Amino acid sequence: MMGRTKRIMIVEDHPIFRMGLKDLVNLEPDMSVCGEAEDVSSAIKLAQQELPDLIVLDLALKNSSGIDLIHQFRFERVRIPILVLSMHGEEFYAHRCLLAGASGYIKKQEASLSVIKAIRNILSGKLHVSEKLMTHILTQLRFSKDTPQESPIDHLTDREMQVFRLIGQGMLPSDIANRLNLSVKTVGSHKERIKEKMGFKHGGELVRFAVLWTENMR
Repeated sequence: MMGRTKRIMIVEDHPIFRMGLKDLVNLEPDMSVCGEAEDVSSAIKLAQQELPDLIVLDLALKNSSGIDLIHQFRFERVRIPILVLSMHGEEFYAHRCLLAGASGYIKKQEASLSVIKAIRNILSGKLHVSEKLMTHILTQLRFSKDTPQESPIDHLTDREMQVFRLIGQGMLPSDIANRLNLSVKTVGSHKERIKEKMGFKHGGELVRFAVLWTENMR
């Protein structure tokens, strides 16, 4: 028996491309497009009305950037997963989108081939980026296990490293506290020190990069 149909919202300012995305999604038996928007302000209103399971977001929109929507959602603690589509090169923009809070990034040129796979990966709780992009991000930030250069991770204490790994596995502070026999307050203190040492301004950036790093270490 099939589960509930997943509701997908599309934020794209090119009508023809938006129509193509809509057709791709609606062809899937367990997905349907629940709404469409072409700029950030209308997307925010629509998301509040429709509460989609996932948003497919073009990075370049009318009079705005899709990354503004990601930042706005994070500010308002909206937890709708976002898959970013972009004409821009992966190496620069994808990193910014992922740290801002997006759950995936694909090039628009590849959308017809990979958008459904990306949506399914994200709906199952995974991040979706290309293998090439994952390698580039980790190399650029010097977190690759094959890179001999010193990285901020080298400055973490053993306990901070334990906390960092468990964050990357998706564990909540209370779960980490139970696993390491610590108080939740102590785990929070470790997270703050890790964030400071690694140069992240927001806890969400730390969580997302911990997930990327952990997946690369598997």
